[in-house]
Amino acid sequence: MSRLIVPSRQADEEGKTLKVTPASAGWKYVGFEVYTLQPGQTLKKDTGDREVCLVLLIGQSHVSTQNGEWKNIGERMSVFEQIPPYSVYIPSGDSYEVEAVTDLELAVCSAPGKGTYPARLIGPEDVGVEKRGAGNMKRRIHNILPEQKPADSLLVVEVFTPEGNWSSYPPHKHDQDHLPEESYLEETYYHKVNPDHGFAVQRVYTDDRSLDETMVVKNGDAVLVPEGYHPVSAPPGYDIYYLNVMAGPVRTWKFHNDPDHEWVMERKKAAKYS
Repeated sequence: MSRLIVPSRQADEEGKTLKVTPASAGWKYVGFEVYTLQPGQTLKKDTGDREVCLVLLIGQSHVSTQNGEWKNIGERMSVFEQIPPYSVYIPSGDSYEVEAVTDLELAVCSAPGKGTYPARLIGPEDVGVEKRGAGNMKRRIHNILPEQKPADSLLVVEVFTPEGNWSSYPPHKHDQDHLPEESYLEETYYHKVNPDHGFAVQRVYTDDRSLDETMVVKNGDAVLVPEGYHPVSAPPGYDIYYLNVMAGPVRTWKFHNDPDHEWVMERKKAAKYS
């Protein structure tokens, strides 16, 4: 298995099925965990020096922090319902408790925090929805925590790629701290596949090919993107979902397309309007 793939495991006593830390990933900023909780089961954590975005992937829960409480949040029972999720932003220096009301799949996204912003609910109405791409590069985007919304480090977005389509395409990267042209952002992809016995294909590669991996990604796998371009393909018959978490020294998403493939987008645009 590629060193860039972190597979889901059987839930531990806390309900944790997947864990990525800066130390385990060999980078500095992004942390990512997934928990599956049974009704009535609780998860309690301190945020420490990191800010957190809790994304309710599936199910309903109660969530409380030191200064806020939100009851019976959550709506979708599958990510493939393609409705925006409920999420909760929590600053560093805080704590949170999640109690599952139904079977719950919870993503815990984290990055260094400064305690600048208070905890808040991010409801479906707060999530920006957009269609991106053209032709077989079309995909649906849910901007959960984009750079236009307050946070210290975190950027969080989810993407739905229909069967037979490509996303994160044309291939792009954000591995240089070279603003305003490009920002340095570490990134995780948490993949779900429908039907769940299928797979996605993801490639991660650099210009000099010192990193060049093409991976078969299964339902529940996370992929680490420490650098390089990172396109995703959804095979015929299988819709693909992924949750992206990004963070770096500056909270902005400035990417650079692979010049070998950028022309594809211009061709699609020309075909759309011809």
